Amino acid sequence: MLKTTLLKAIESAGQVLKENFNQSFVVSNKEGINNLVTEIDHKSEAVIFSIIRKDYPDHHILSEESGDLAQDSSYKWIIDPIDGTVNYANGIPICCVSIGVEKDGKMELGAVYNPFMNELFFAQRGFGATLNDQKIYVSDQPDIVKSCLVTGFPYTYLDMANGPLQVFEKFIRKGIPVRRLGSAAIDLCWVAAGRFDGFYEHKLSAWDSAAGFLIVEEAGGKVTDLQGKHYNPYQPGIIASNGKIHDRLLEIVNGGTLN
Repeated sequence: MLKTTLLKAIESAGQVLKENFNQSFVVSNKEGINNLVTEIDHKSEAVIFSIIRKDYPDHHILSEESGDLAQDSSYKWIIDPIDGTVNYANGIPICCVSIGVEKDGKMELGAVYNPFMNELFFAQRGFGATLNDQKIYVSDQPDIVKSCLVTGFPYTYLDMANGPLQVFEKFIRKGIPVRRLGSAAIDLCWVAAGRFDGFYEHKLSAWDSAAGFLIVEEAGGKVTDLQGKHYNPYQPGIIASNGKIHDRLLEIVNGGTLN
């Protein structure tokens, strides 16, 4: 039942994104330059809420636009109605809906849907990860120098040692391809599908990674925080990889050098 509700919610929200893409809609700004929210974010969120509330009216919901709608429940739905809003607002079809379902503090289900590419990623803890119902697995690239990586940058830049630009520069100076798609949920799913070998980002919110990190783990990958500790989506930093380059990626993000 949980899976059915999750898939219905994410597919319905994806249809909202598709129907309104490249149409005229209201765009406003949140904290930080270009941290956008559109009326379509709110429409997508409303559709998701209505489907969840119909089946599970007592479940806890955490959503990017409405915040923490706490209830006394062991289940929590963690929702990003549009991950990649800047892309969406500019007519760039690299964006998605992301929903994770947590039980007693542990992520159990995750789904990410990009309706423009017709790609629905799904994972259930202990049952593997799929793309459009076909099993997916992380890559087997063992050499970080030969890897294809992906990252993102926060709207409010983090002026810190080994910050986003410093780490990015290290890879670029060695000719290692590092992409920047503008959607952390898609970044994670593409690691899970073996398109990227690794992903790192210094500052995310729970709704950015809740579904995606489970999808990576269930595809055979590894996900930690920036210190290499057990990952949870309520802290900002993340490293996700095929597992084979993880230690090296962790080392470089924390100040190590590339030979």
